[in-house]
Amino acid sequence: MNVKKYFVRALHRLQKGPGYTYKELLVWYCDNTNTHGPKRIIKEGPKKKVMWFFLTLLFASLVFWQWGILINTYLSYNVTSSLSIGFKTMKFPAVTVCNANPFKYSEVKHLLKDLDMLIEAALERILQPVPGNSSQNTSLSLNLELWNQIPLVLIDEHDKDNPIILDIFESNQTAEGNQTSEGNQTSAGNQMAEGKQTSEGNQRTEGNGTSCSYQGSNNCTYRNFSSAAQAVSEWYILQSTSILSKVPLQEKIRMGYQAEDMILACLYGAEPCNYKNFTQIYHPDHGNCYIFNWGMDEEALNSSNPGAEFGLKLILDISQQDYIPYLSSAAGARLMLHQQKSFPFLKDQGIYAMAGTETSIGVLVDELERMGYPYSDCTNNGSDVPVKNLYSQYNTSYSIQACLRSCFQNHMIEICGCGHYMFPLPEGVNYCNNEDNPGWAYCYSSLRSSIRQRQICIDSCKETCNDTQYKMTISMADWPSEASEDWIFHILSYERDMSTNVTLDRNGIIKLNIYFQEYNYRTISESAATTIVWLLSSLGGQFGFWMGGSVLCLIEFGEIIIDSLWITIINVISWCKGLKQKRAQARYPDAPPTVSELVEAHTNLGFQHEDTSAIPRDEALHPEPGTPPPNYDSLRVRPLDILGPDSDAE
Repeated sequence: MNVKKYFVRALHRLQKGPGYTYKELLVWYCDNTNTHGPKRIIKEGPKKKVMWFFLTLLFASLVFWQWGILINTYLSYNVTSSLSIGFKTMKFPAVTVCNANPFKYSEVKHLLKDLDMLIEAALERILQPVPGNSSQNTSLSLNLELWNQIPLVLIDEHDKDNPIILDIFESNQTAEGNQTSEGNQTSAGNQMAEGKQTSEGNQRTEGNGTSCSYQGSNNCTYRNFSSAAQAVSEWYILQSTSILSKVPLQEKIRMGYQAEDMILACLYGAEPCNYKNFTQIYHPDHGNCYIFNWGMDEEALNSSNPGAEFGLKLILDISQQDYIPYLSSAAGARLMLHQQKSFPFLKDQGIYAMAGTETSIGVLVDELERMGYPYSDCTNNGSDVPVKNLYSQYNTSYSIQACLRSCFQNHMIEICGCGHYMFPLPEGVNYCNNEDNPGWAYCYSSLRSSIRQRQICIDSCKETCNDTQYKMTISMADWPSEASEDWIFHILSYERDMSTNVTLDRNGIIKLNIYFQEYNYRTISESAATTIVWLLSSLGGQFGFWMGGSVLCLIEFGEIIIDSLWITIINVISWCKGLKQKRAQARYPDAPPTVSELVEAHTNLGFQHEDTSAIPRDEALHPEPGTPPPNYDSLRVRPLDILGPDSDAE
């Protein structure tokens, strides 16, 4: 009901028209506002009015300019980083240990037999790059199917004008031949290349490794190597990847290093442990890896005190004598410290521990706390990332490394039709190999070197808002010493193999000590550089400094704006009503006809309006005759004898 009364009053106000003009409203505002300046405009003399008008306009402009800067600063959502140091009992990190060699050579030798024969013959040809060597004589007994897919090419550039290209198992070629090659210069002036032959085209002497989309294609990619050792290693890894991708997962786990053989001794604090306290996962780069304190099945362990005696102590056997000679050129253990329930990316964040040494690793903890949207583009659990996390099959938490690798694998599956051996696979997809996907190496090399693809993945993936980083201080010493190695190797050999003979040696033994250096931890946290409280106080400070105003002054300014709009609405409605009346007067220039005239015009067909246009303007019209008064004498009563014979009385 109150709303109805309000609208009724508003309608009456509209019909009545504005109570005052814009000028009167402006004068009233200047006379009653609490803002400094406007009062002086209307109360001072003519000269001072002009001065105060320009001063008020200038300072008002400064206020709005400062407000724009402050609002823009607030909307940029800048952050400040603060560092705080705390002291508490902390969870011991998850520790992942792997062998630098992924498989036992004795277990995979039958799979790599043809590949090993090829690489041995190629090395012999590289070391003796002259026509008619022994490798050419024995090349007929080699399986050249793998070689023809991605061959190694040697380029002799002693003569820059006429380089000689050797395809290892082919006769010498000059630069005018029909072979595509890739390679790099070695210190002897030769170029080592990984290449793929083509059936047409001139020979290239840029010296790069080559992978082609299919046999006989000109669509090839090239890789450079500064040394034959690098070229051989990369070529072997690429070929072994194709072979091992067809081996079932359980078979690859069986061919790797088992926990009971690799972990000889374990001690955490004062409590003994063994290989059963480790969780086994298969890592494509390092084979079987074992994680201590991963927190998947049991609650994470806390460290009671800092210091080496309260940390984790391990003795590992890496069995270096059973390494794959051309696949693993480094010997030792690969280890990484990371958070619980996170996947270990050892290739990026792991460190090596050298055989025959005792490696002590002191740990310091940094906790990172980032602010989320709109201050930074971070994620809490990866649910808002548009990339399917392929590492979720391990039930691990989100990380940007998992996102980047999942993104690359998804692109490779989409473009190449198969997945790379080093990354997890989604359901229904197979790993790439030379038999089913002959051009996979070219597709993989092109995709890996594509800047656009890398940028897409970087833009799609996000950092985690909360992260824990472990800073390590590493020190090493020879272990065991010459004085104690005899009895130590005897005991460890007996405990592992139940043999009195020594089956271990310095080249296969590693001792690890992992502990907290101190319980002080650092927290690096982000906070908003500008808040809404800062914005309001800054806006009010600028307004008060330049204009002497407050929030009430802004309310007064809003009030005059509303009154101005109300006056404008009333004036517009009045203008519309006046326009409507003018249009009606244009249709009827004289007085509008009466109702009786309109009715008679519609009922009496003989009636016509008098044409006033024919009458001269200066001639006055005669007044219309009025209605005669009634003859009241006819209503008088007369005697019957006066009535005639034709009257009604008869």
